[in-house]
Amino acid sequence: MSKAGCIFCKIANKEIPAKIVFENNQILAFEDVRPQAPTHILIIPKQHIEKISDLTESDTGMIGGLIVAAKDIANKQAVEKSGYRIVLNCNKDAGQEVFHIHLHLLGGRKFTWPPG
Repeated sequence: MSKAGCIFCKIANKEIPAKIVFENNQILAFEDVRPQAPTHILIIPKQHIEKISDLTESDTGMIGGLIVAAKDIANKQAVEKSGYRIVLNCNKDAGQEVFHIHLHLLGGRKFTWPPG
């Protein structure tokens, strides 16, 4: 299911090009066009879900799949040993800009805590 006008749905449907680093039946991962770290990959479900608060129990497997994909991508991007961060924002005040659930996989540099 995709939503008209959603940039991530258009990427998932191959209507907009992206540097894809991972894909399976449910998930697509691609390089962020405005990277905040040397490794910055966006990992999305192909199904359009706007935000975390829209999830239902039936989405548990898909969310788990996003996390496992992040782990596998971190390994392939060679950031698993030095460390990486996974970020999942919900709504504007948390920094969500595109309203299609997505993980940010960030790595390749030292991160501080708390985040900004």
